[in-house]
Amino acid sequence: MTEPTRQEMFSGTKEVADTHKFDEQRLFDYMSAHVEGFEGPLEVRQFKGGQSNPTYQLVTPKQKYVLRRKPPGKLLPSAHAVDREYRVITALYSDGFPVPRTYCLCEDEDVIGTMFYIMEMMDGRILWDLLLPGMTPDERAAIYKAKCETIARLHKTDYMKLDLETFGKPGNYFARQISRWTKQYQMSETEEIVAMNKLIEWLPENIPADDTTTIVHGDYRLDNMVFHPTEPRVIAVLDWELSTLGHPLGDFTYHLMSWKMPSADGSPSLSNSDLTSLGIPTAEEYTKMYEELTGFTVGENLDFYFAYNFFRLAGILQGIVGRVRDGTASSANAAENAERVRPLAEAGWHHAKLAGAS
Repeated sequence: MTEPTRQEMFSGTKEVADTHKFDEQRLFDYMSAHVEGFEGPLEVRQFKGGQSNPTYQLVTPKQKYVLRRKPPGKLLPSAHAVDREYRVITALYSDGFPVPRTYCLCEDEDVIGTMFYIMEMMDGRILWDLLLPGMTPDERAAIYKAKCETIARLHKTDYMKLDLETFGKPGNYFARQISRWTKQYQMSETEEIVAMNKLIEWLPENIPADDTTTIVHGDYRLDNMVFHPTEPRVIAVLDWELSTLGHPLGDFTYHLMSWKMPSADGSPSLSNSDLTSLGIPTAEEYTKMYEELTGFTVGENLDFYFAYNFFRLAGILQGIVGRVRDGTASSANAAENAERVRPLAEAGWHHAKLAGAS
């Protein structure tokens, strides 16, 4: 039997997991009062993909909606901030950026047990495989161009105009992020990883001086966006849980890691493929495209950015491992992340050494 592809594993919906069920009648009553144009009956399904905030498809005869909620149970401080997701999506939608329309934020935990928000369901393609099997080279090139254009547009968006100046703290982004993920990693730690400890020590002492501030997505990647059903056009960027005001190059190089990811650790990677024949830009070509679209220069600090992002991703995944331990993880595949933390930390330390660490 062949292993299922990422597309097969994560696409579509399933029955709601027992640990994530709630009183559907209470949700129906709430939507009837707070969602413009809502009419039942209501069917609730759960999306297969997503590790962090449980995400549901709400099906009615006239329309489909999406509900994202904080997971039940013990949570790390400041994690799963669905209210922040709701705020940034609502603001960006008003500016014409490709995000779903939002309908309501419910902070009353008595409705379904945790805070949640409801947005429109965007019908299109979520592409889970970075190599885009079944597409022509021209189609792949167009998808990657649209991906780059969309993050460039985000980083050039005026957050002050959207009243998002309090969405984060301008400046000291890397220092604050390193501190945050160090604490989260240590609270979730299940084994000693020497490379991670070295990064925790080295990164705060080697932050670049540049303090450019933009809106950052925080988890920008191919499978966190919806493409038009037939066109190479992004119709929605999803999963804004980690968004804030921060450094655009930290955000950009996070998804540039796809070209550097250690393929042996199970992470999606472009590192061992003939990209030219596939029509996918190289890391250098993709970076040049971003620089031309934004006017930013990735420059000499690239290895610091990679070291930081491998560290950060290792910290995020260790948090999921901790939630598996505590019984609050929201994906059936979450336990597999335990095997990915060490290779990511080691890749981060490799780039730190390229940046001068010893």
